[in-house]
Amino acid sequence: MTDRLTRRAELAERYLPDDLLARFRERAAVYDRENRFFDEDLAELTERGYLQLFVPQSAGGPGLSLDEVSHLQQRLAGAAPGTALAINMHLMCTGVVKAMGDRGDHSLDGVFAEVLAGEIFAFGISEPSNDWVMQGSRTAAVPQEDGSYLLSGVKIFTSLSPVWTRLITHGLDSSDPENPTLVYGFLERDTPGITVSDQWDVLGMRASQSRATILKDVRMRPERVSRRIPAGRVPDLLTFAITSNFQLLIGSVYAGVARRALDLAAAGLKARKSAKAGTTYAEVPESRTRLADAYVEYLAVPAQLEACCRDFDELADHGADWPLLLVSARLNASNAARRAAETALMCTSGSGFDNGHELSRLYRDATAGLFHPPSADAARPMYAAALLDD
Repeated sequence: MTDRLTRRAELAERYLPDDLLARFRERAAVYDRENRFFDEDLAELTERGYLQLFVPQSAGGPGLSLDEVSHLQQRLAGAAPGTALAINMHLMCTGVVKAMGDRGDHSLDGVFAEVLAGEIFAFGISEPSNDWVMQGSRTAAVPQEDGSYLLSGVKIFTSLSPVWTRLITHGLDSSDPENPTLVYGFLERDTPGITVSDQWDVLGMRASQSRATILKDVRMRPERVSRRIPAGRVPDLLTFAITSNFQLLIGSVYAGVARRALDLAAAGLKARKSAKAGTTYAEVPESRTRLADAYVEYLAVPAQLEACCRDFDELADHGADWPLLLVSARLNASNAARRAAETALMCTSGSGFDNGHELSRLYRDATAGLFHPPSADAARPMYAAALLDD
């Protein structure tokens, strides 16, 4: 345990020292107010090698584990949630490749060389009205004679929109109506037919600039096709690796948001004076109880994330329980973030309600957790079926 904590402290100092986080936190307010991308944050993270965290040492990178990256992302999100959420998508793509390699599939190892060369990867899977998510697609993938595909469709919430150069995405090949096939692979930004929407004026996580990506007959070259998987609930290492990295890294961001909100809540209680009690609100029993309840709820979140990340790193076999564990970790984290932000607003009272206060932004950022797939409504049948043997 001591060695692990020492290692985390060393990684925090190397990649996210306190002075860097202070700059990120100051800029986060500006990015949110001006609704612009985190260019300066990205430049500093790139300089420190943050985008290469998952690249194995054998390929020239630091080779961090998912557990280590999760803790770093929690730390980053406590300062700049929008920056952390967007960087997640690049890290997730590289984490997927590492996870596959750890399990004996090195078919995507070429991604590491691209990352070291400065390419930025984004995640283009979510689509309007596609609650199948990775088990289906509303994007058409039309096969060509040379083994390529022409993709046409819309991908939503494509974080890193201003800067990504590589997009992991999917589409549905319906050329055989009896056996529709999902096609997964990578697209380059300069491929003809790609349009990035200029619409992005949202409630929270504004710095992520997660705009829609429109594909119109975009050619996915044969060598960039990664998988052909039957549509529906068909297990595959690629989709398992995507699900695991996505759920756990997204959960890490909201865990960081929750922790920061609780710290601001405590500071708010210490700063406010109660005329009735003749002391600060930090001594008022009702206020202390409210803060304590939120803290108890929060503490289960990083513990669950760490348990899942370490099991994933150690190749634990949870079989059919993996989706239950992964989605639960992310849902619990996003729920804790919203409740912690609400608690913090009550602790800071009117000052936190001001748009210039950090808590106002954190509260809005936390609401983005409602929109990551699968939603709570979409996930509930999975949990009910697991217990009811459906």
